[in-house]
Amino acid sequence: MPILTVAPEAVTAAQTELDAHLRTIIQWHFSPETGSPFWLDWASRNFDPRPVIQTVADLQRFPNFQDEWLRDLQPEVWVPKAFAGKPYNVFETGGTTGMPKQRVGWNDYKVDYEEFSGKITDAHFPRGGSWLMVGPTGPRRLRLAIEHLANFRGSSCYFIDLDPRWVKKVITNKQFEVARAYMDHVVDQATTILKHRRITGLFTTPKLLEALAEKVNLYDAGIRGVFCGGTSMSPQYVRFLIEEVLEQRIGFYPTYGNTLMGLAASVPLEPEDQFSVTYYAPQPRAVLRVVDPKNTAETVPYGQFGRVELTTLTREFFMPRFLERDEAMRRAPRPPYAWDGVGDVRPFGAMEKTIVEGVY
Repeated sequence: MPILTVAPEAVTAAQTELDAHLRTIIQWHFSPETGSPFWLDWASRNFDPRPVIQTVADLQRFPNFQDEWLRDLQPEVWVPKAFAGKPYNVFETGGTTGMPKQRVGWNDYKVDYEEFSGKITDAHFPRGGSWLMVGPTGPRRLRLAIEHLANFRGSSCYFIDLDPRWVKKVITNKQFEVARAYMDHVVDQATTILKHRRITGLFTTPKLLEALAEKVNLYDAGIRGVFCGGTSMSPQYVRFLIEEVLEQRIGFYPTYGNTLMGLAASVPLEPEDQFSVTYYAPQPRAVLRVVDPKNTAETVPYGQFGRVELTTLTREFFMPRFLERDEAMRRAPRPPYAWDGVGDVRPFGAMEKTIVEGVY
């Protein structure tokens, strides 16, 4: 059967909701009573967006958000006045070497992952069961987010940490044996937990999932659901994970997200997808566009690849038109999402140059 489409009136309603939410967030971040020092200063040197930005199309009035702002400026410049005096979390994202990007936050990660909870089933992630996260913890939002998601579903969570910056560094230096030894170290720890604790849900990266399945039969170990976070999963690799690694017995939930966006969920795969994964942003809190790399004001046609552009719209954080280091195929709205999706996500420029992804 053909892939389902979304009624035009549903698309229009979603756009109307998004525009209304955008106006609220613009008012919040650029009002002296509630706004953040960075955006109030920006407005004083450029223009006041409050009377100007009425629809998402108007966001083109903003320049592309620069990641150097999150690397070089002190975190307090991003604190909205309404949050002044409230201790904040500092989450890091990116940065193989040098200063990483940092984002402050309070409750956004909880809201994002509570929303995502409704997109996974109790059959695959039974409430009250224990989870295992095998991935980057430390200063990353992901650690708190995964634990909150487990707790929100009445579950507890075990953790195996890894440092993706270290893995990327040794691979870049062609120290492949060191990288493999570190990966084996992480997988051995996860295997130990699976053998000695009753785990039903697993979060990890695609490559670590594959390596873990080489050591233990995940279904026999008690795993009933897996959700993966990783930049690049080709249709061939997705098919391999579903059919060979998970043996079509374990629920598989690919996700696309980061500290700046939150979490974009994938629609359930249908035969017509041919294992090509499509993700949909958590609108209206975040918006994804697939843009022409040479003219980022323009989106590419459906079915074509372009660079991923992210706009984040929460009371904690406003970030317009940030160009991700990813490219994707623009996909049409698809139930239950009445807005564009991104498919076959991969590192930007992956077809022209070698990309080091490490454990992802």
